[in-house]
Amino acid sequence: MEKVRLTRTYAAAWHAGSLPDLPGPPPPDRPARPERPELKLPRDMPKRRKAGSVAGRVALLHALAHIELNAIDLAWDIVARFTTFPDGTPAPRAFKDDWVMVADEEAKHHALLAARLATLGAAYGDLPAHDGLWQASEVTAHDLAARLALVPMVLEARGLDVTPMMIANLKKVGDEDSAAVLQIIHDEEIGHVAAGRRWFGVIAATAGDDPAEHWRALVRHYFKGGIKRPFNDASRLKADFPPDWYEPLAPLETILAGASPPD
Repeated sequence: MEKVRLTRTYAAAWHAGSLPDLPGPPPPDRPARPERPELKLPRDMPKRRKAGSVAGRVALLHALAHIELNAIDLAWDIVARFTTFPDGTPAPRAFKDDWVMVADEEAKHHALLAARLATLGAAYGDLPAHDGLWQASEVTAHDLAARLALVPMVLEARGLDVTPMMIANLKKVGDEDSAAVLQIIHDEEIGHVAAGRRWFGVIAATAGDDPAEHWRALVRHYFKGGIKRPFNDASRLKADFPPDWYEPLAPLETILAGASPPD
């Protein structure tokens, strides 16, 4: 895919210091997208099949490839849109370094998933997808703190929670190659959540806000319905994202659902 190729090329050039660190034009409201897949409303998407069949694994990998394509767009949008911090200071080079790195790794993830789809006789675009992830960009386009609170610290953190179960299910049906790809993605996504947590903390501290309280306030405002258990506390802790940040946001019903069964 051209977006993956360009992302990897420009990320390498950026990290090599051969791209100028200059502001460009404002990013578009919506990124360029391939003609396929067909985009549907989340409620109109077909129910995903179980991973035991080839069709079920294709559906899973296709959905993840679509998430990674959105993640490429979201990472570049942070770099291009938020050239200044909320206090008016220019975004530092280290901030841009982190999100260019994230864009590059998301492109790598999309390529890995596309390769697995090919081995299963499928391709990205063969199945419909939904546009719900990009909506997180649209509602936070005016506020860097809200963007960091919602995208890396809710959406990507959720990936840390659910990916280990996907890996286990793939191994259960003997698809070790797909499981290995998801393990790479999971391990690198820890760094993406960590980058969001780190820069959110910088912005909150500069404004004199308590980072955890401010994050919870933004999530309550922008992410209706609360965040869901079970949480992968171990992976979240590796991202410097401890339970006392997110536990208060879990609704009672998800706390009960995530509880361990009695012995």
